[in-house]
Amino acid sequence: MAVARYLTTNCAFCFVEFGRFVTMWSNKPALLAASVIGGIASFAVGAANARAQTPTASGYIEPLAAGTREGISALYRRLIEAENRHDLAEVRTMLWDSPATLFVAKTATAAEGNWAGFWGTDVVMHHFAEIYDAGSFRIDPDYDKEKVVGLTRDVAETYVPVKITVAYAGQTPVPKPFLMILNWIHTPKGWRMASDIALPIPTAPYS
Repeated sequence: MAVARYLTTNCAFCFVEFGRFVTMWSNKPALLAASVIGGIASFAVGAANARAQTPTASGYIEPLAAGTREGISALYRRLIEAENRHDLAEVRTMLWDSPATLFVAKTATAAEGNWAGFWGTDVVMHHFAEIYDAGSFRIDPDYDKEKVVGLTRDVAETYVPVKITVAYAGQTPVPKPFLMILNWIHTPKGWRMASDIALPIPTAPYS
């Protein structure tokens, strides 16, 4: 709507001013042509800038280009494929190398809190190894519901409903629903996963 108002207002202004120009410069055709061409070019640039700055929601302007978000989506798929192969070396290449890297997951025992945050790249990789070594482990995302958004120019977020099959910590390896939320950070080596949070979806209570 903002773009429409911009275009309508500026079109009306342009046509009024164009009429004045024709009257004033009718005896100077070369100057008139140059002025008209310049005015049209300025109007086109202004309209394009208005469209580029129009927020998709109230007060929100997506900081990342569509191509960047598509690249992050492809990286997420690559991560899932590596996890399903239990390929620790490949998974590590996609993790942010930082003590602030976070993986929220089930602990080995209830005494450890049942669910907890595992901090730091080495700790996260060690927990991945334990999960893979425990037997069955697979993530099946619902890619049709995947959403990737930019939080800043250097931070992005992925949201995907998934089903996870896992035998770790005595769990029965059957698919269970989770909401998977990942944060990505842009580093000198490219985008890397900074956090991985899998929220278990509780069974709906009987009505």
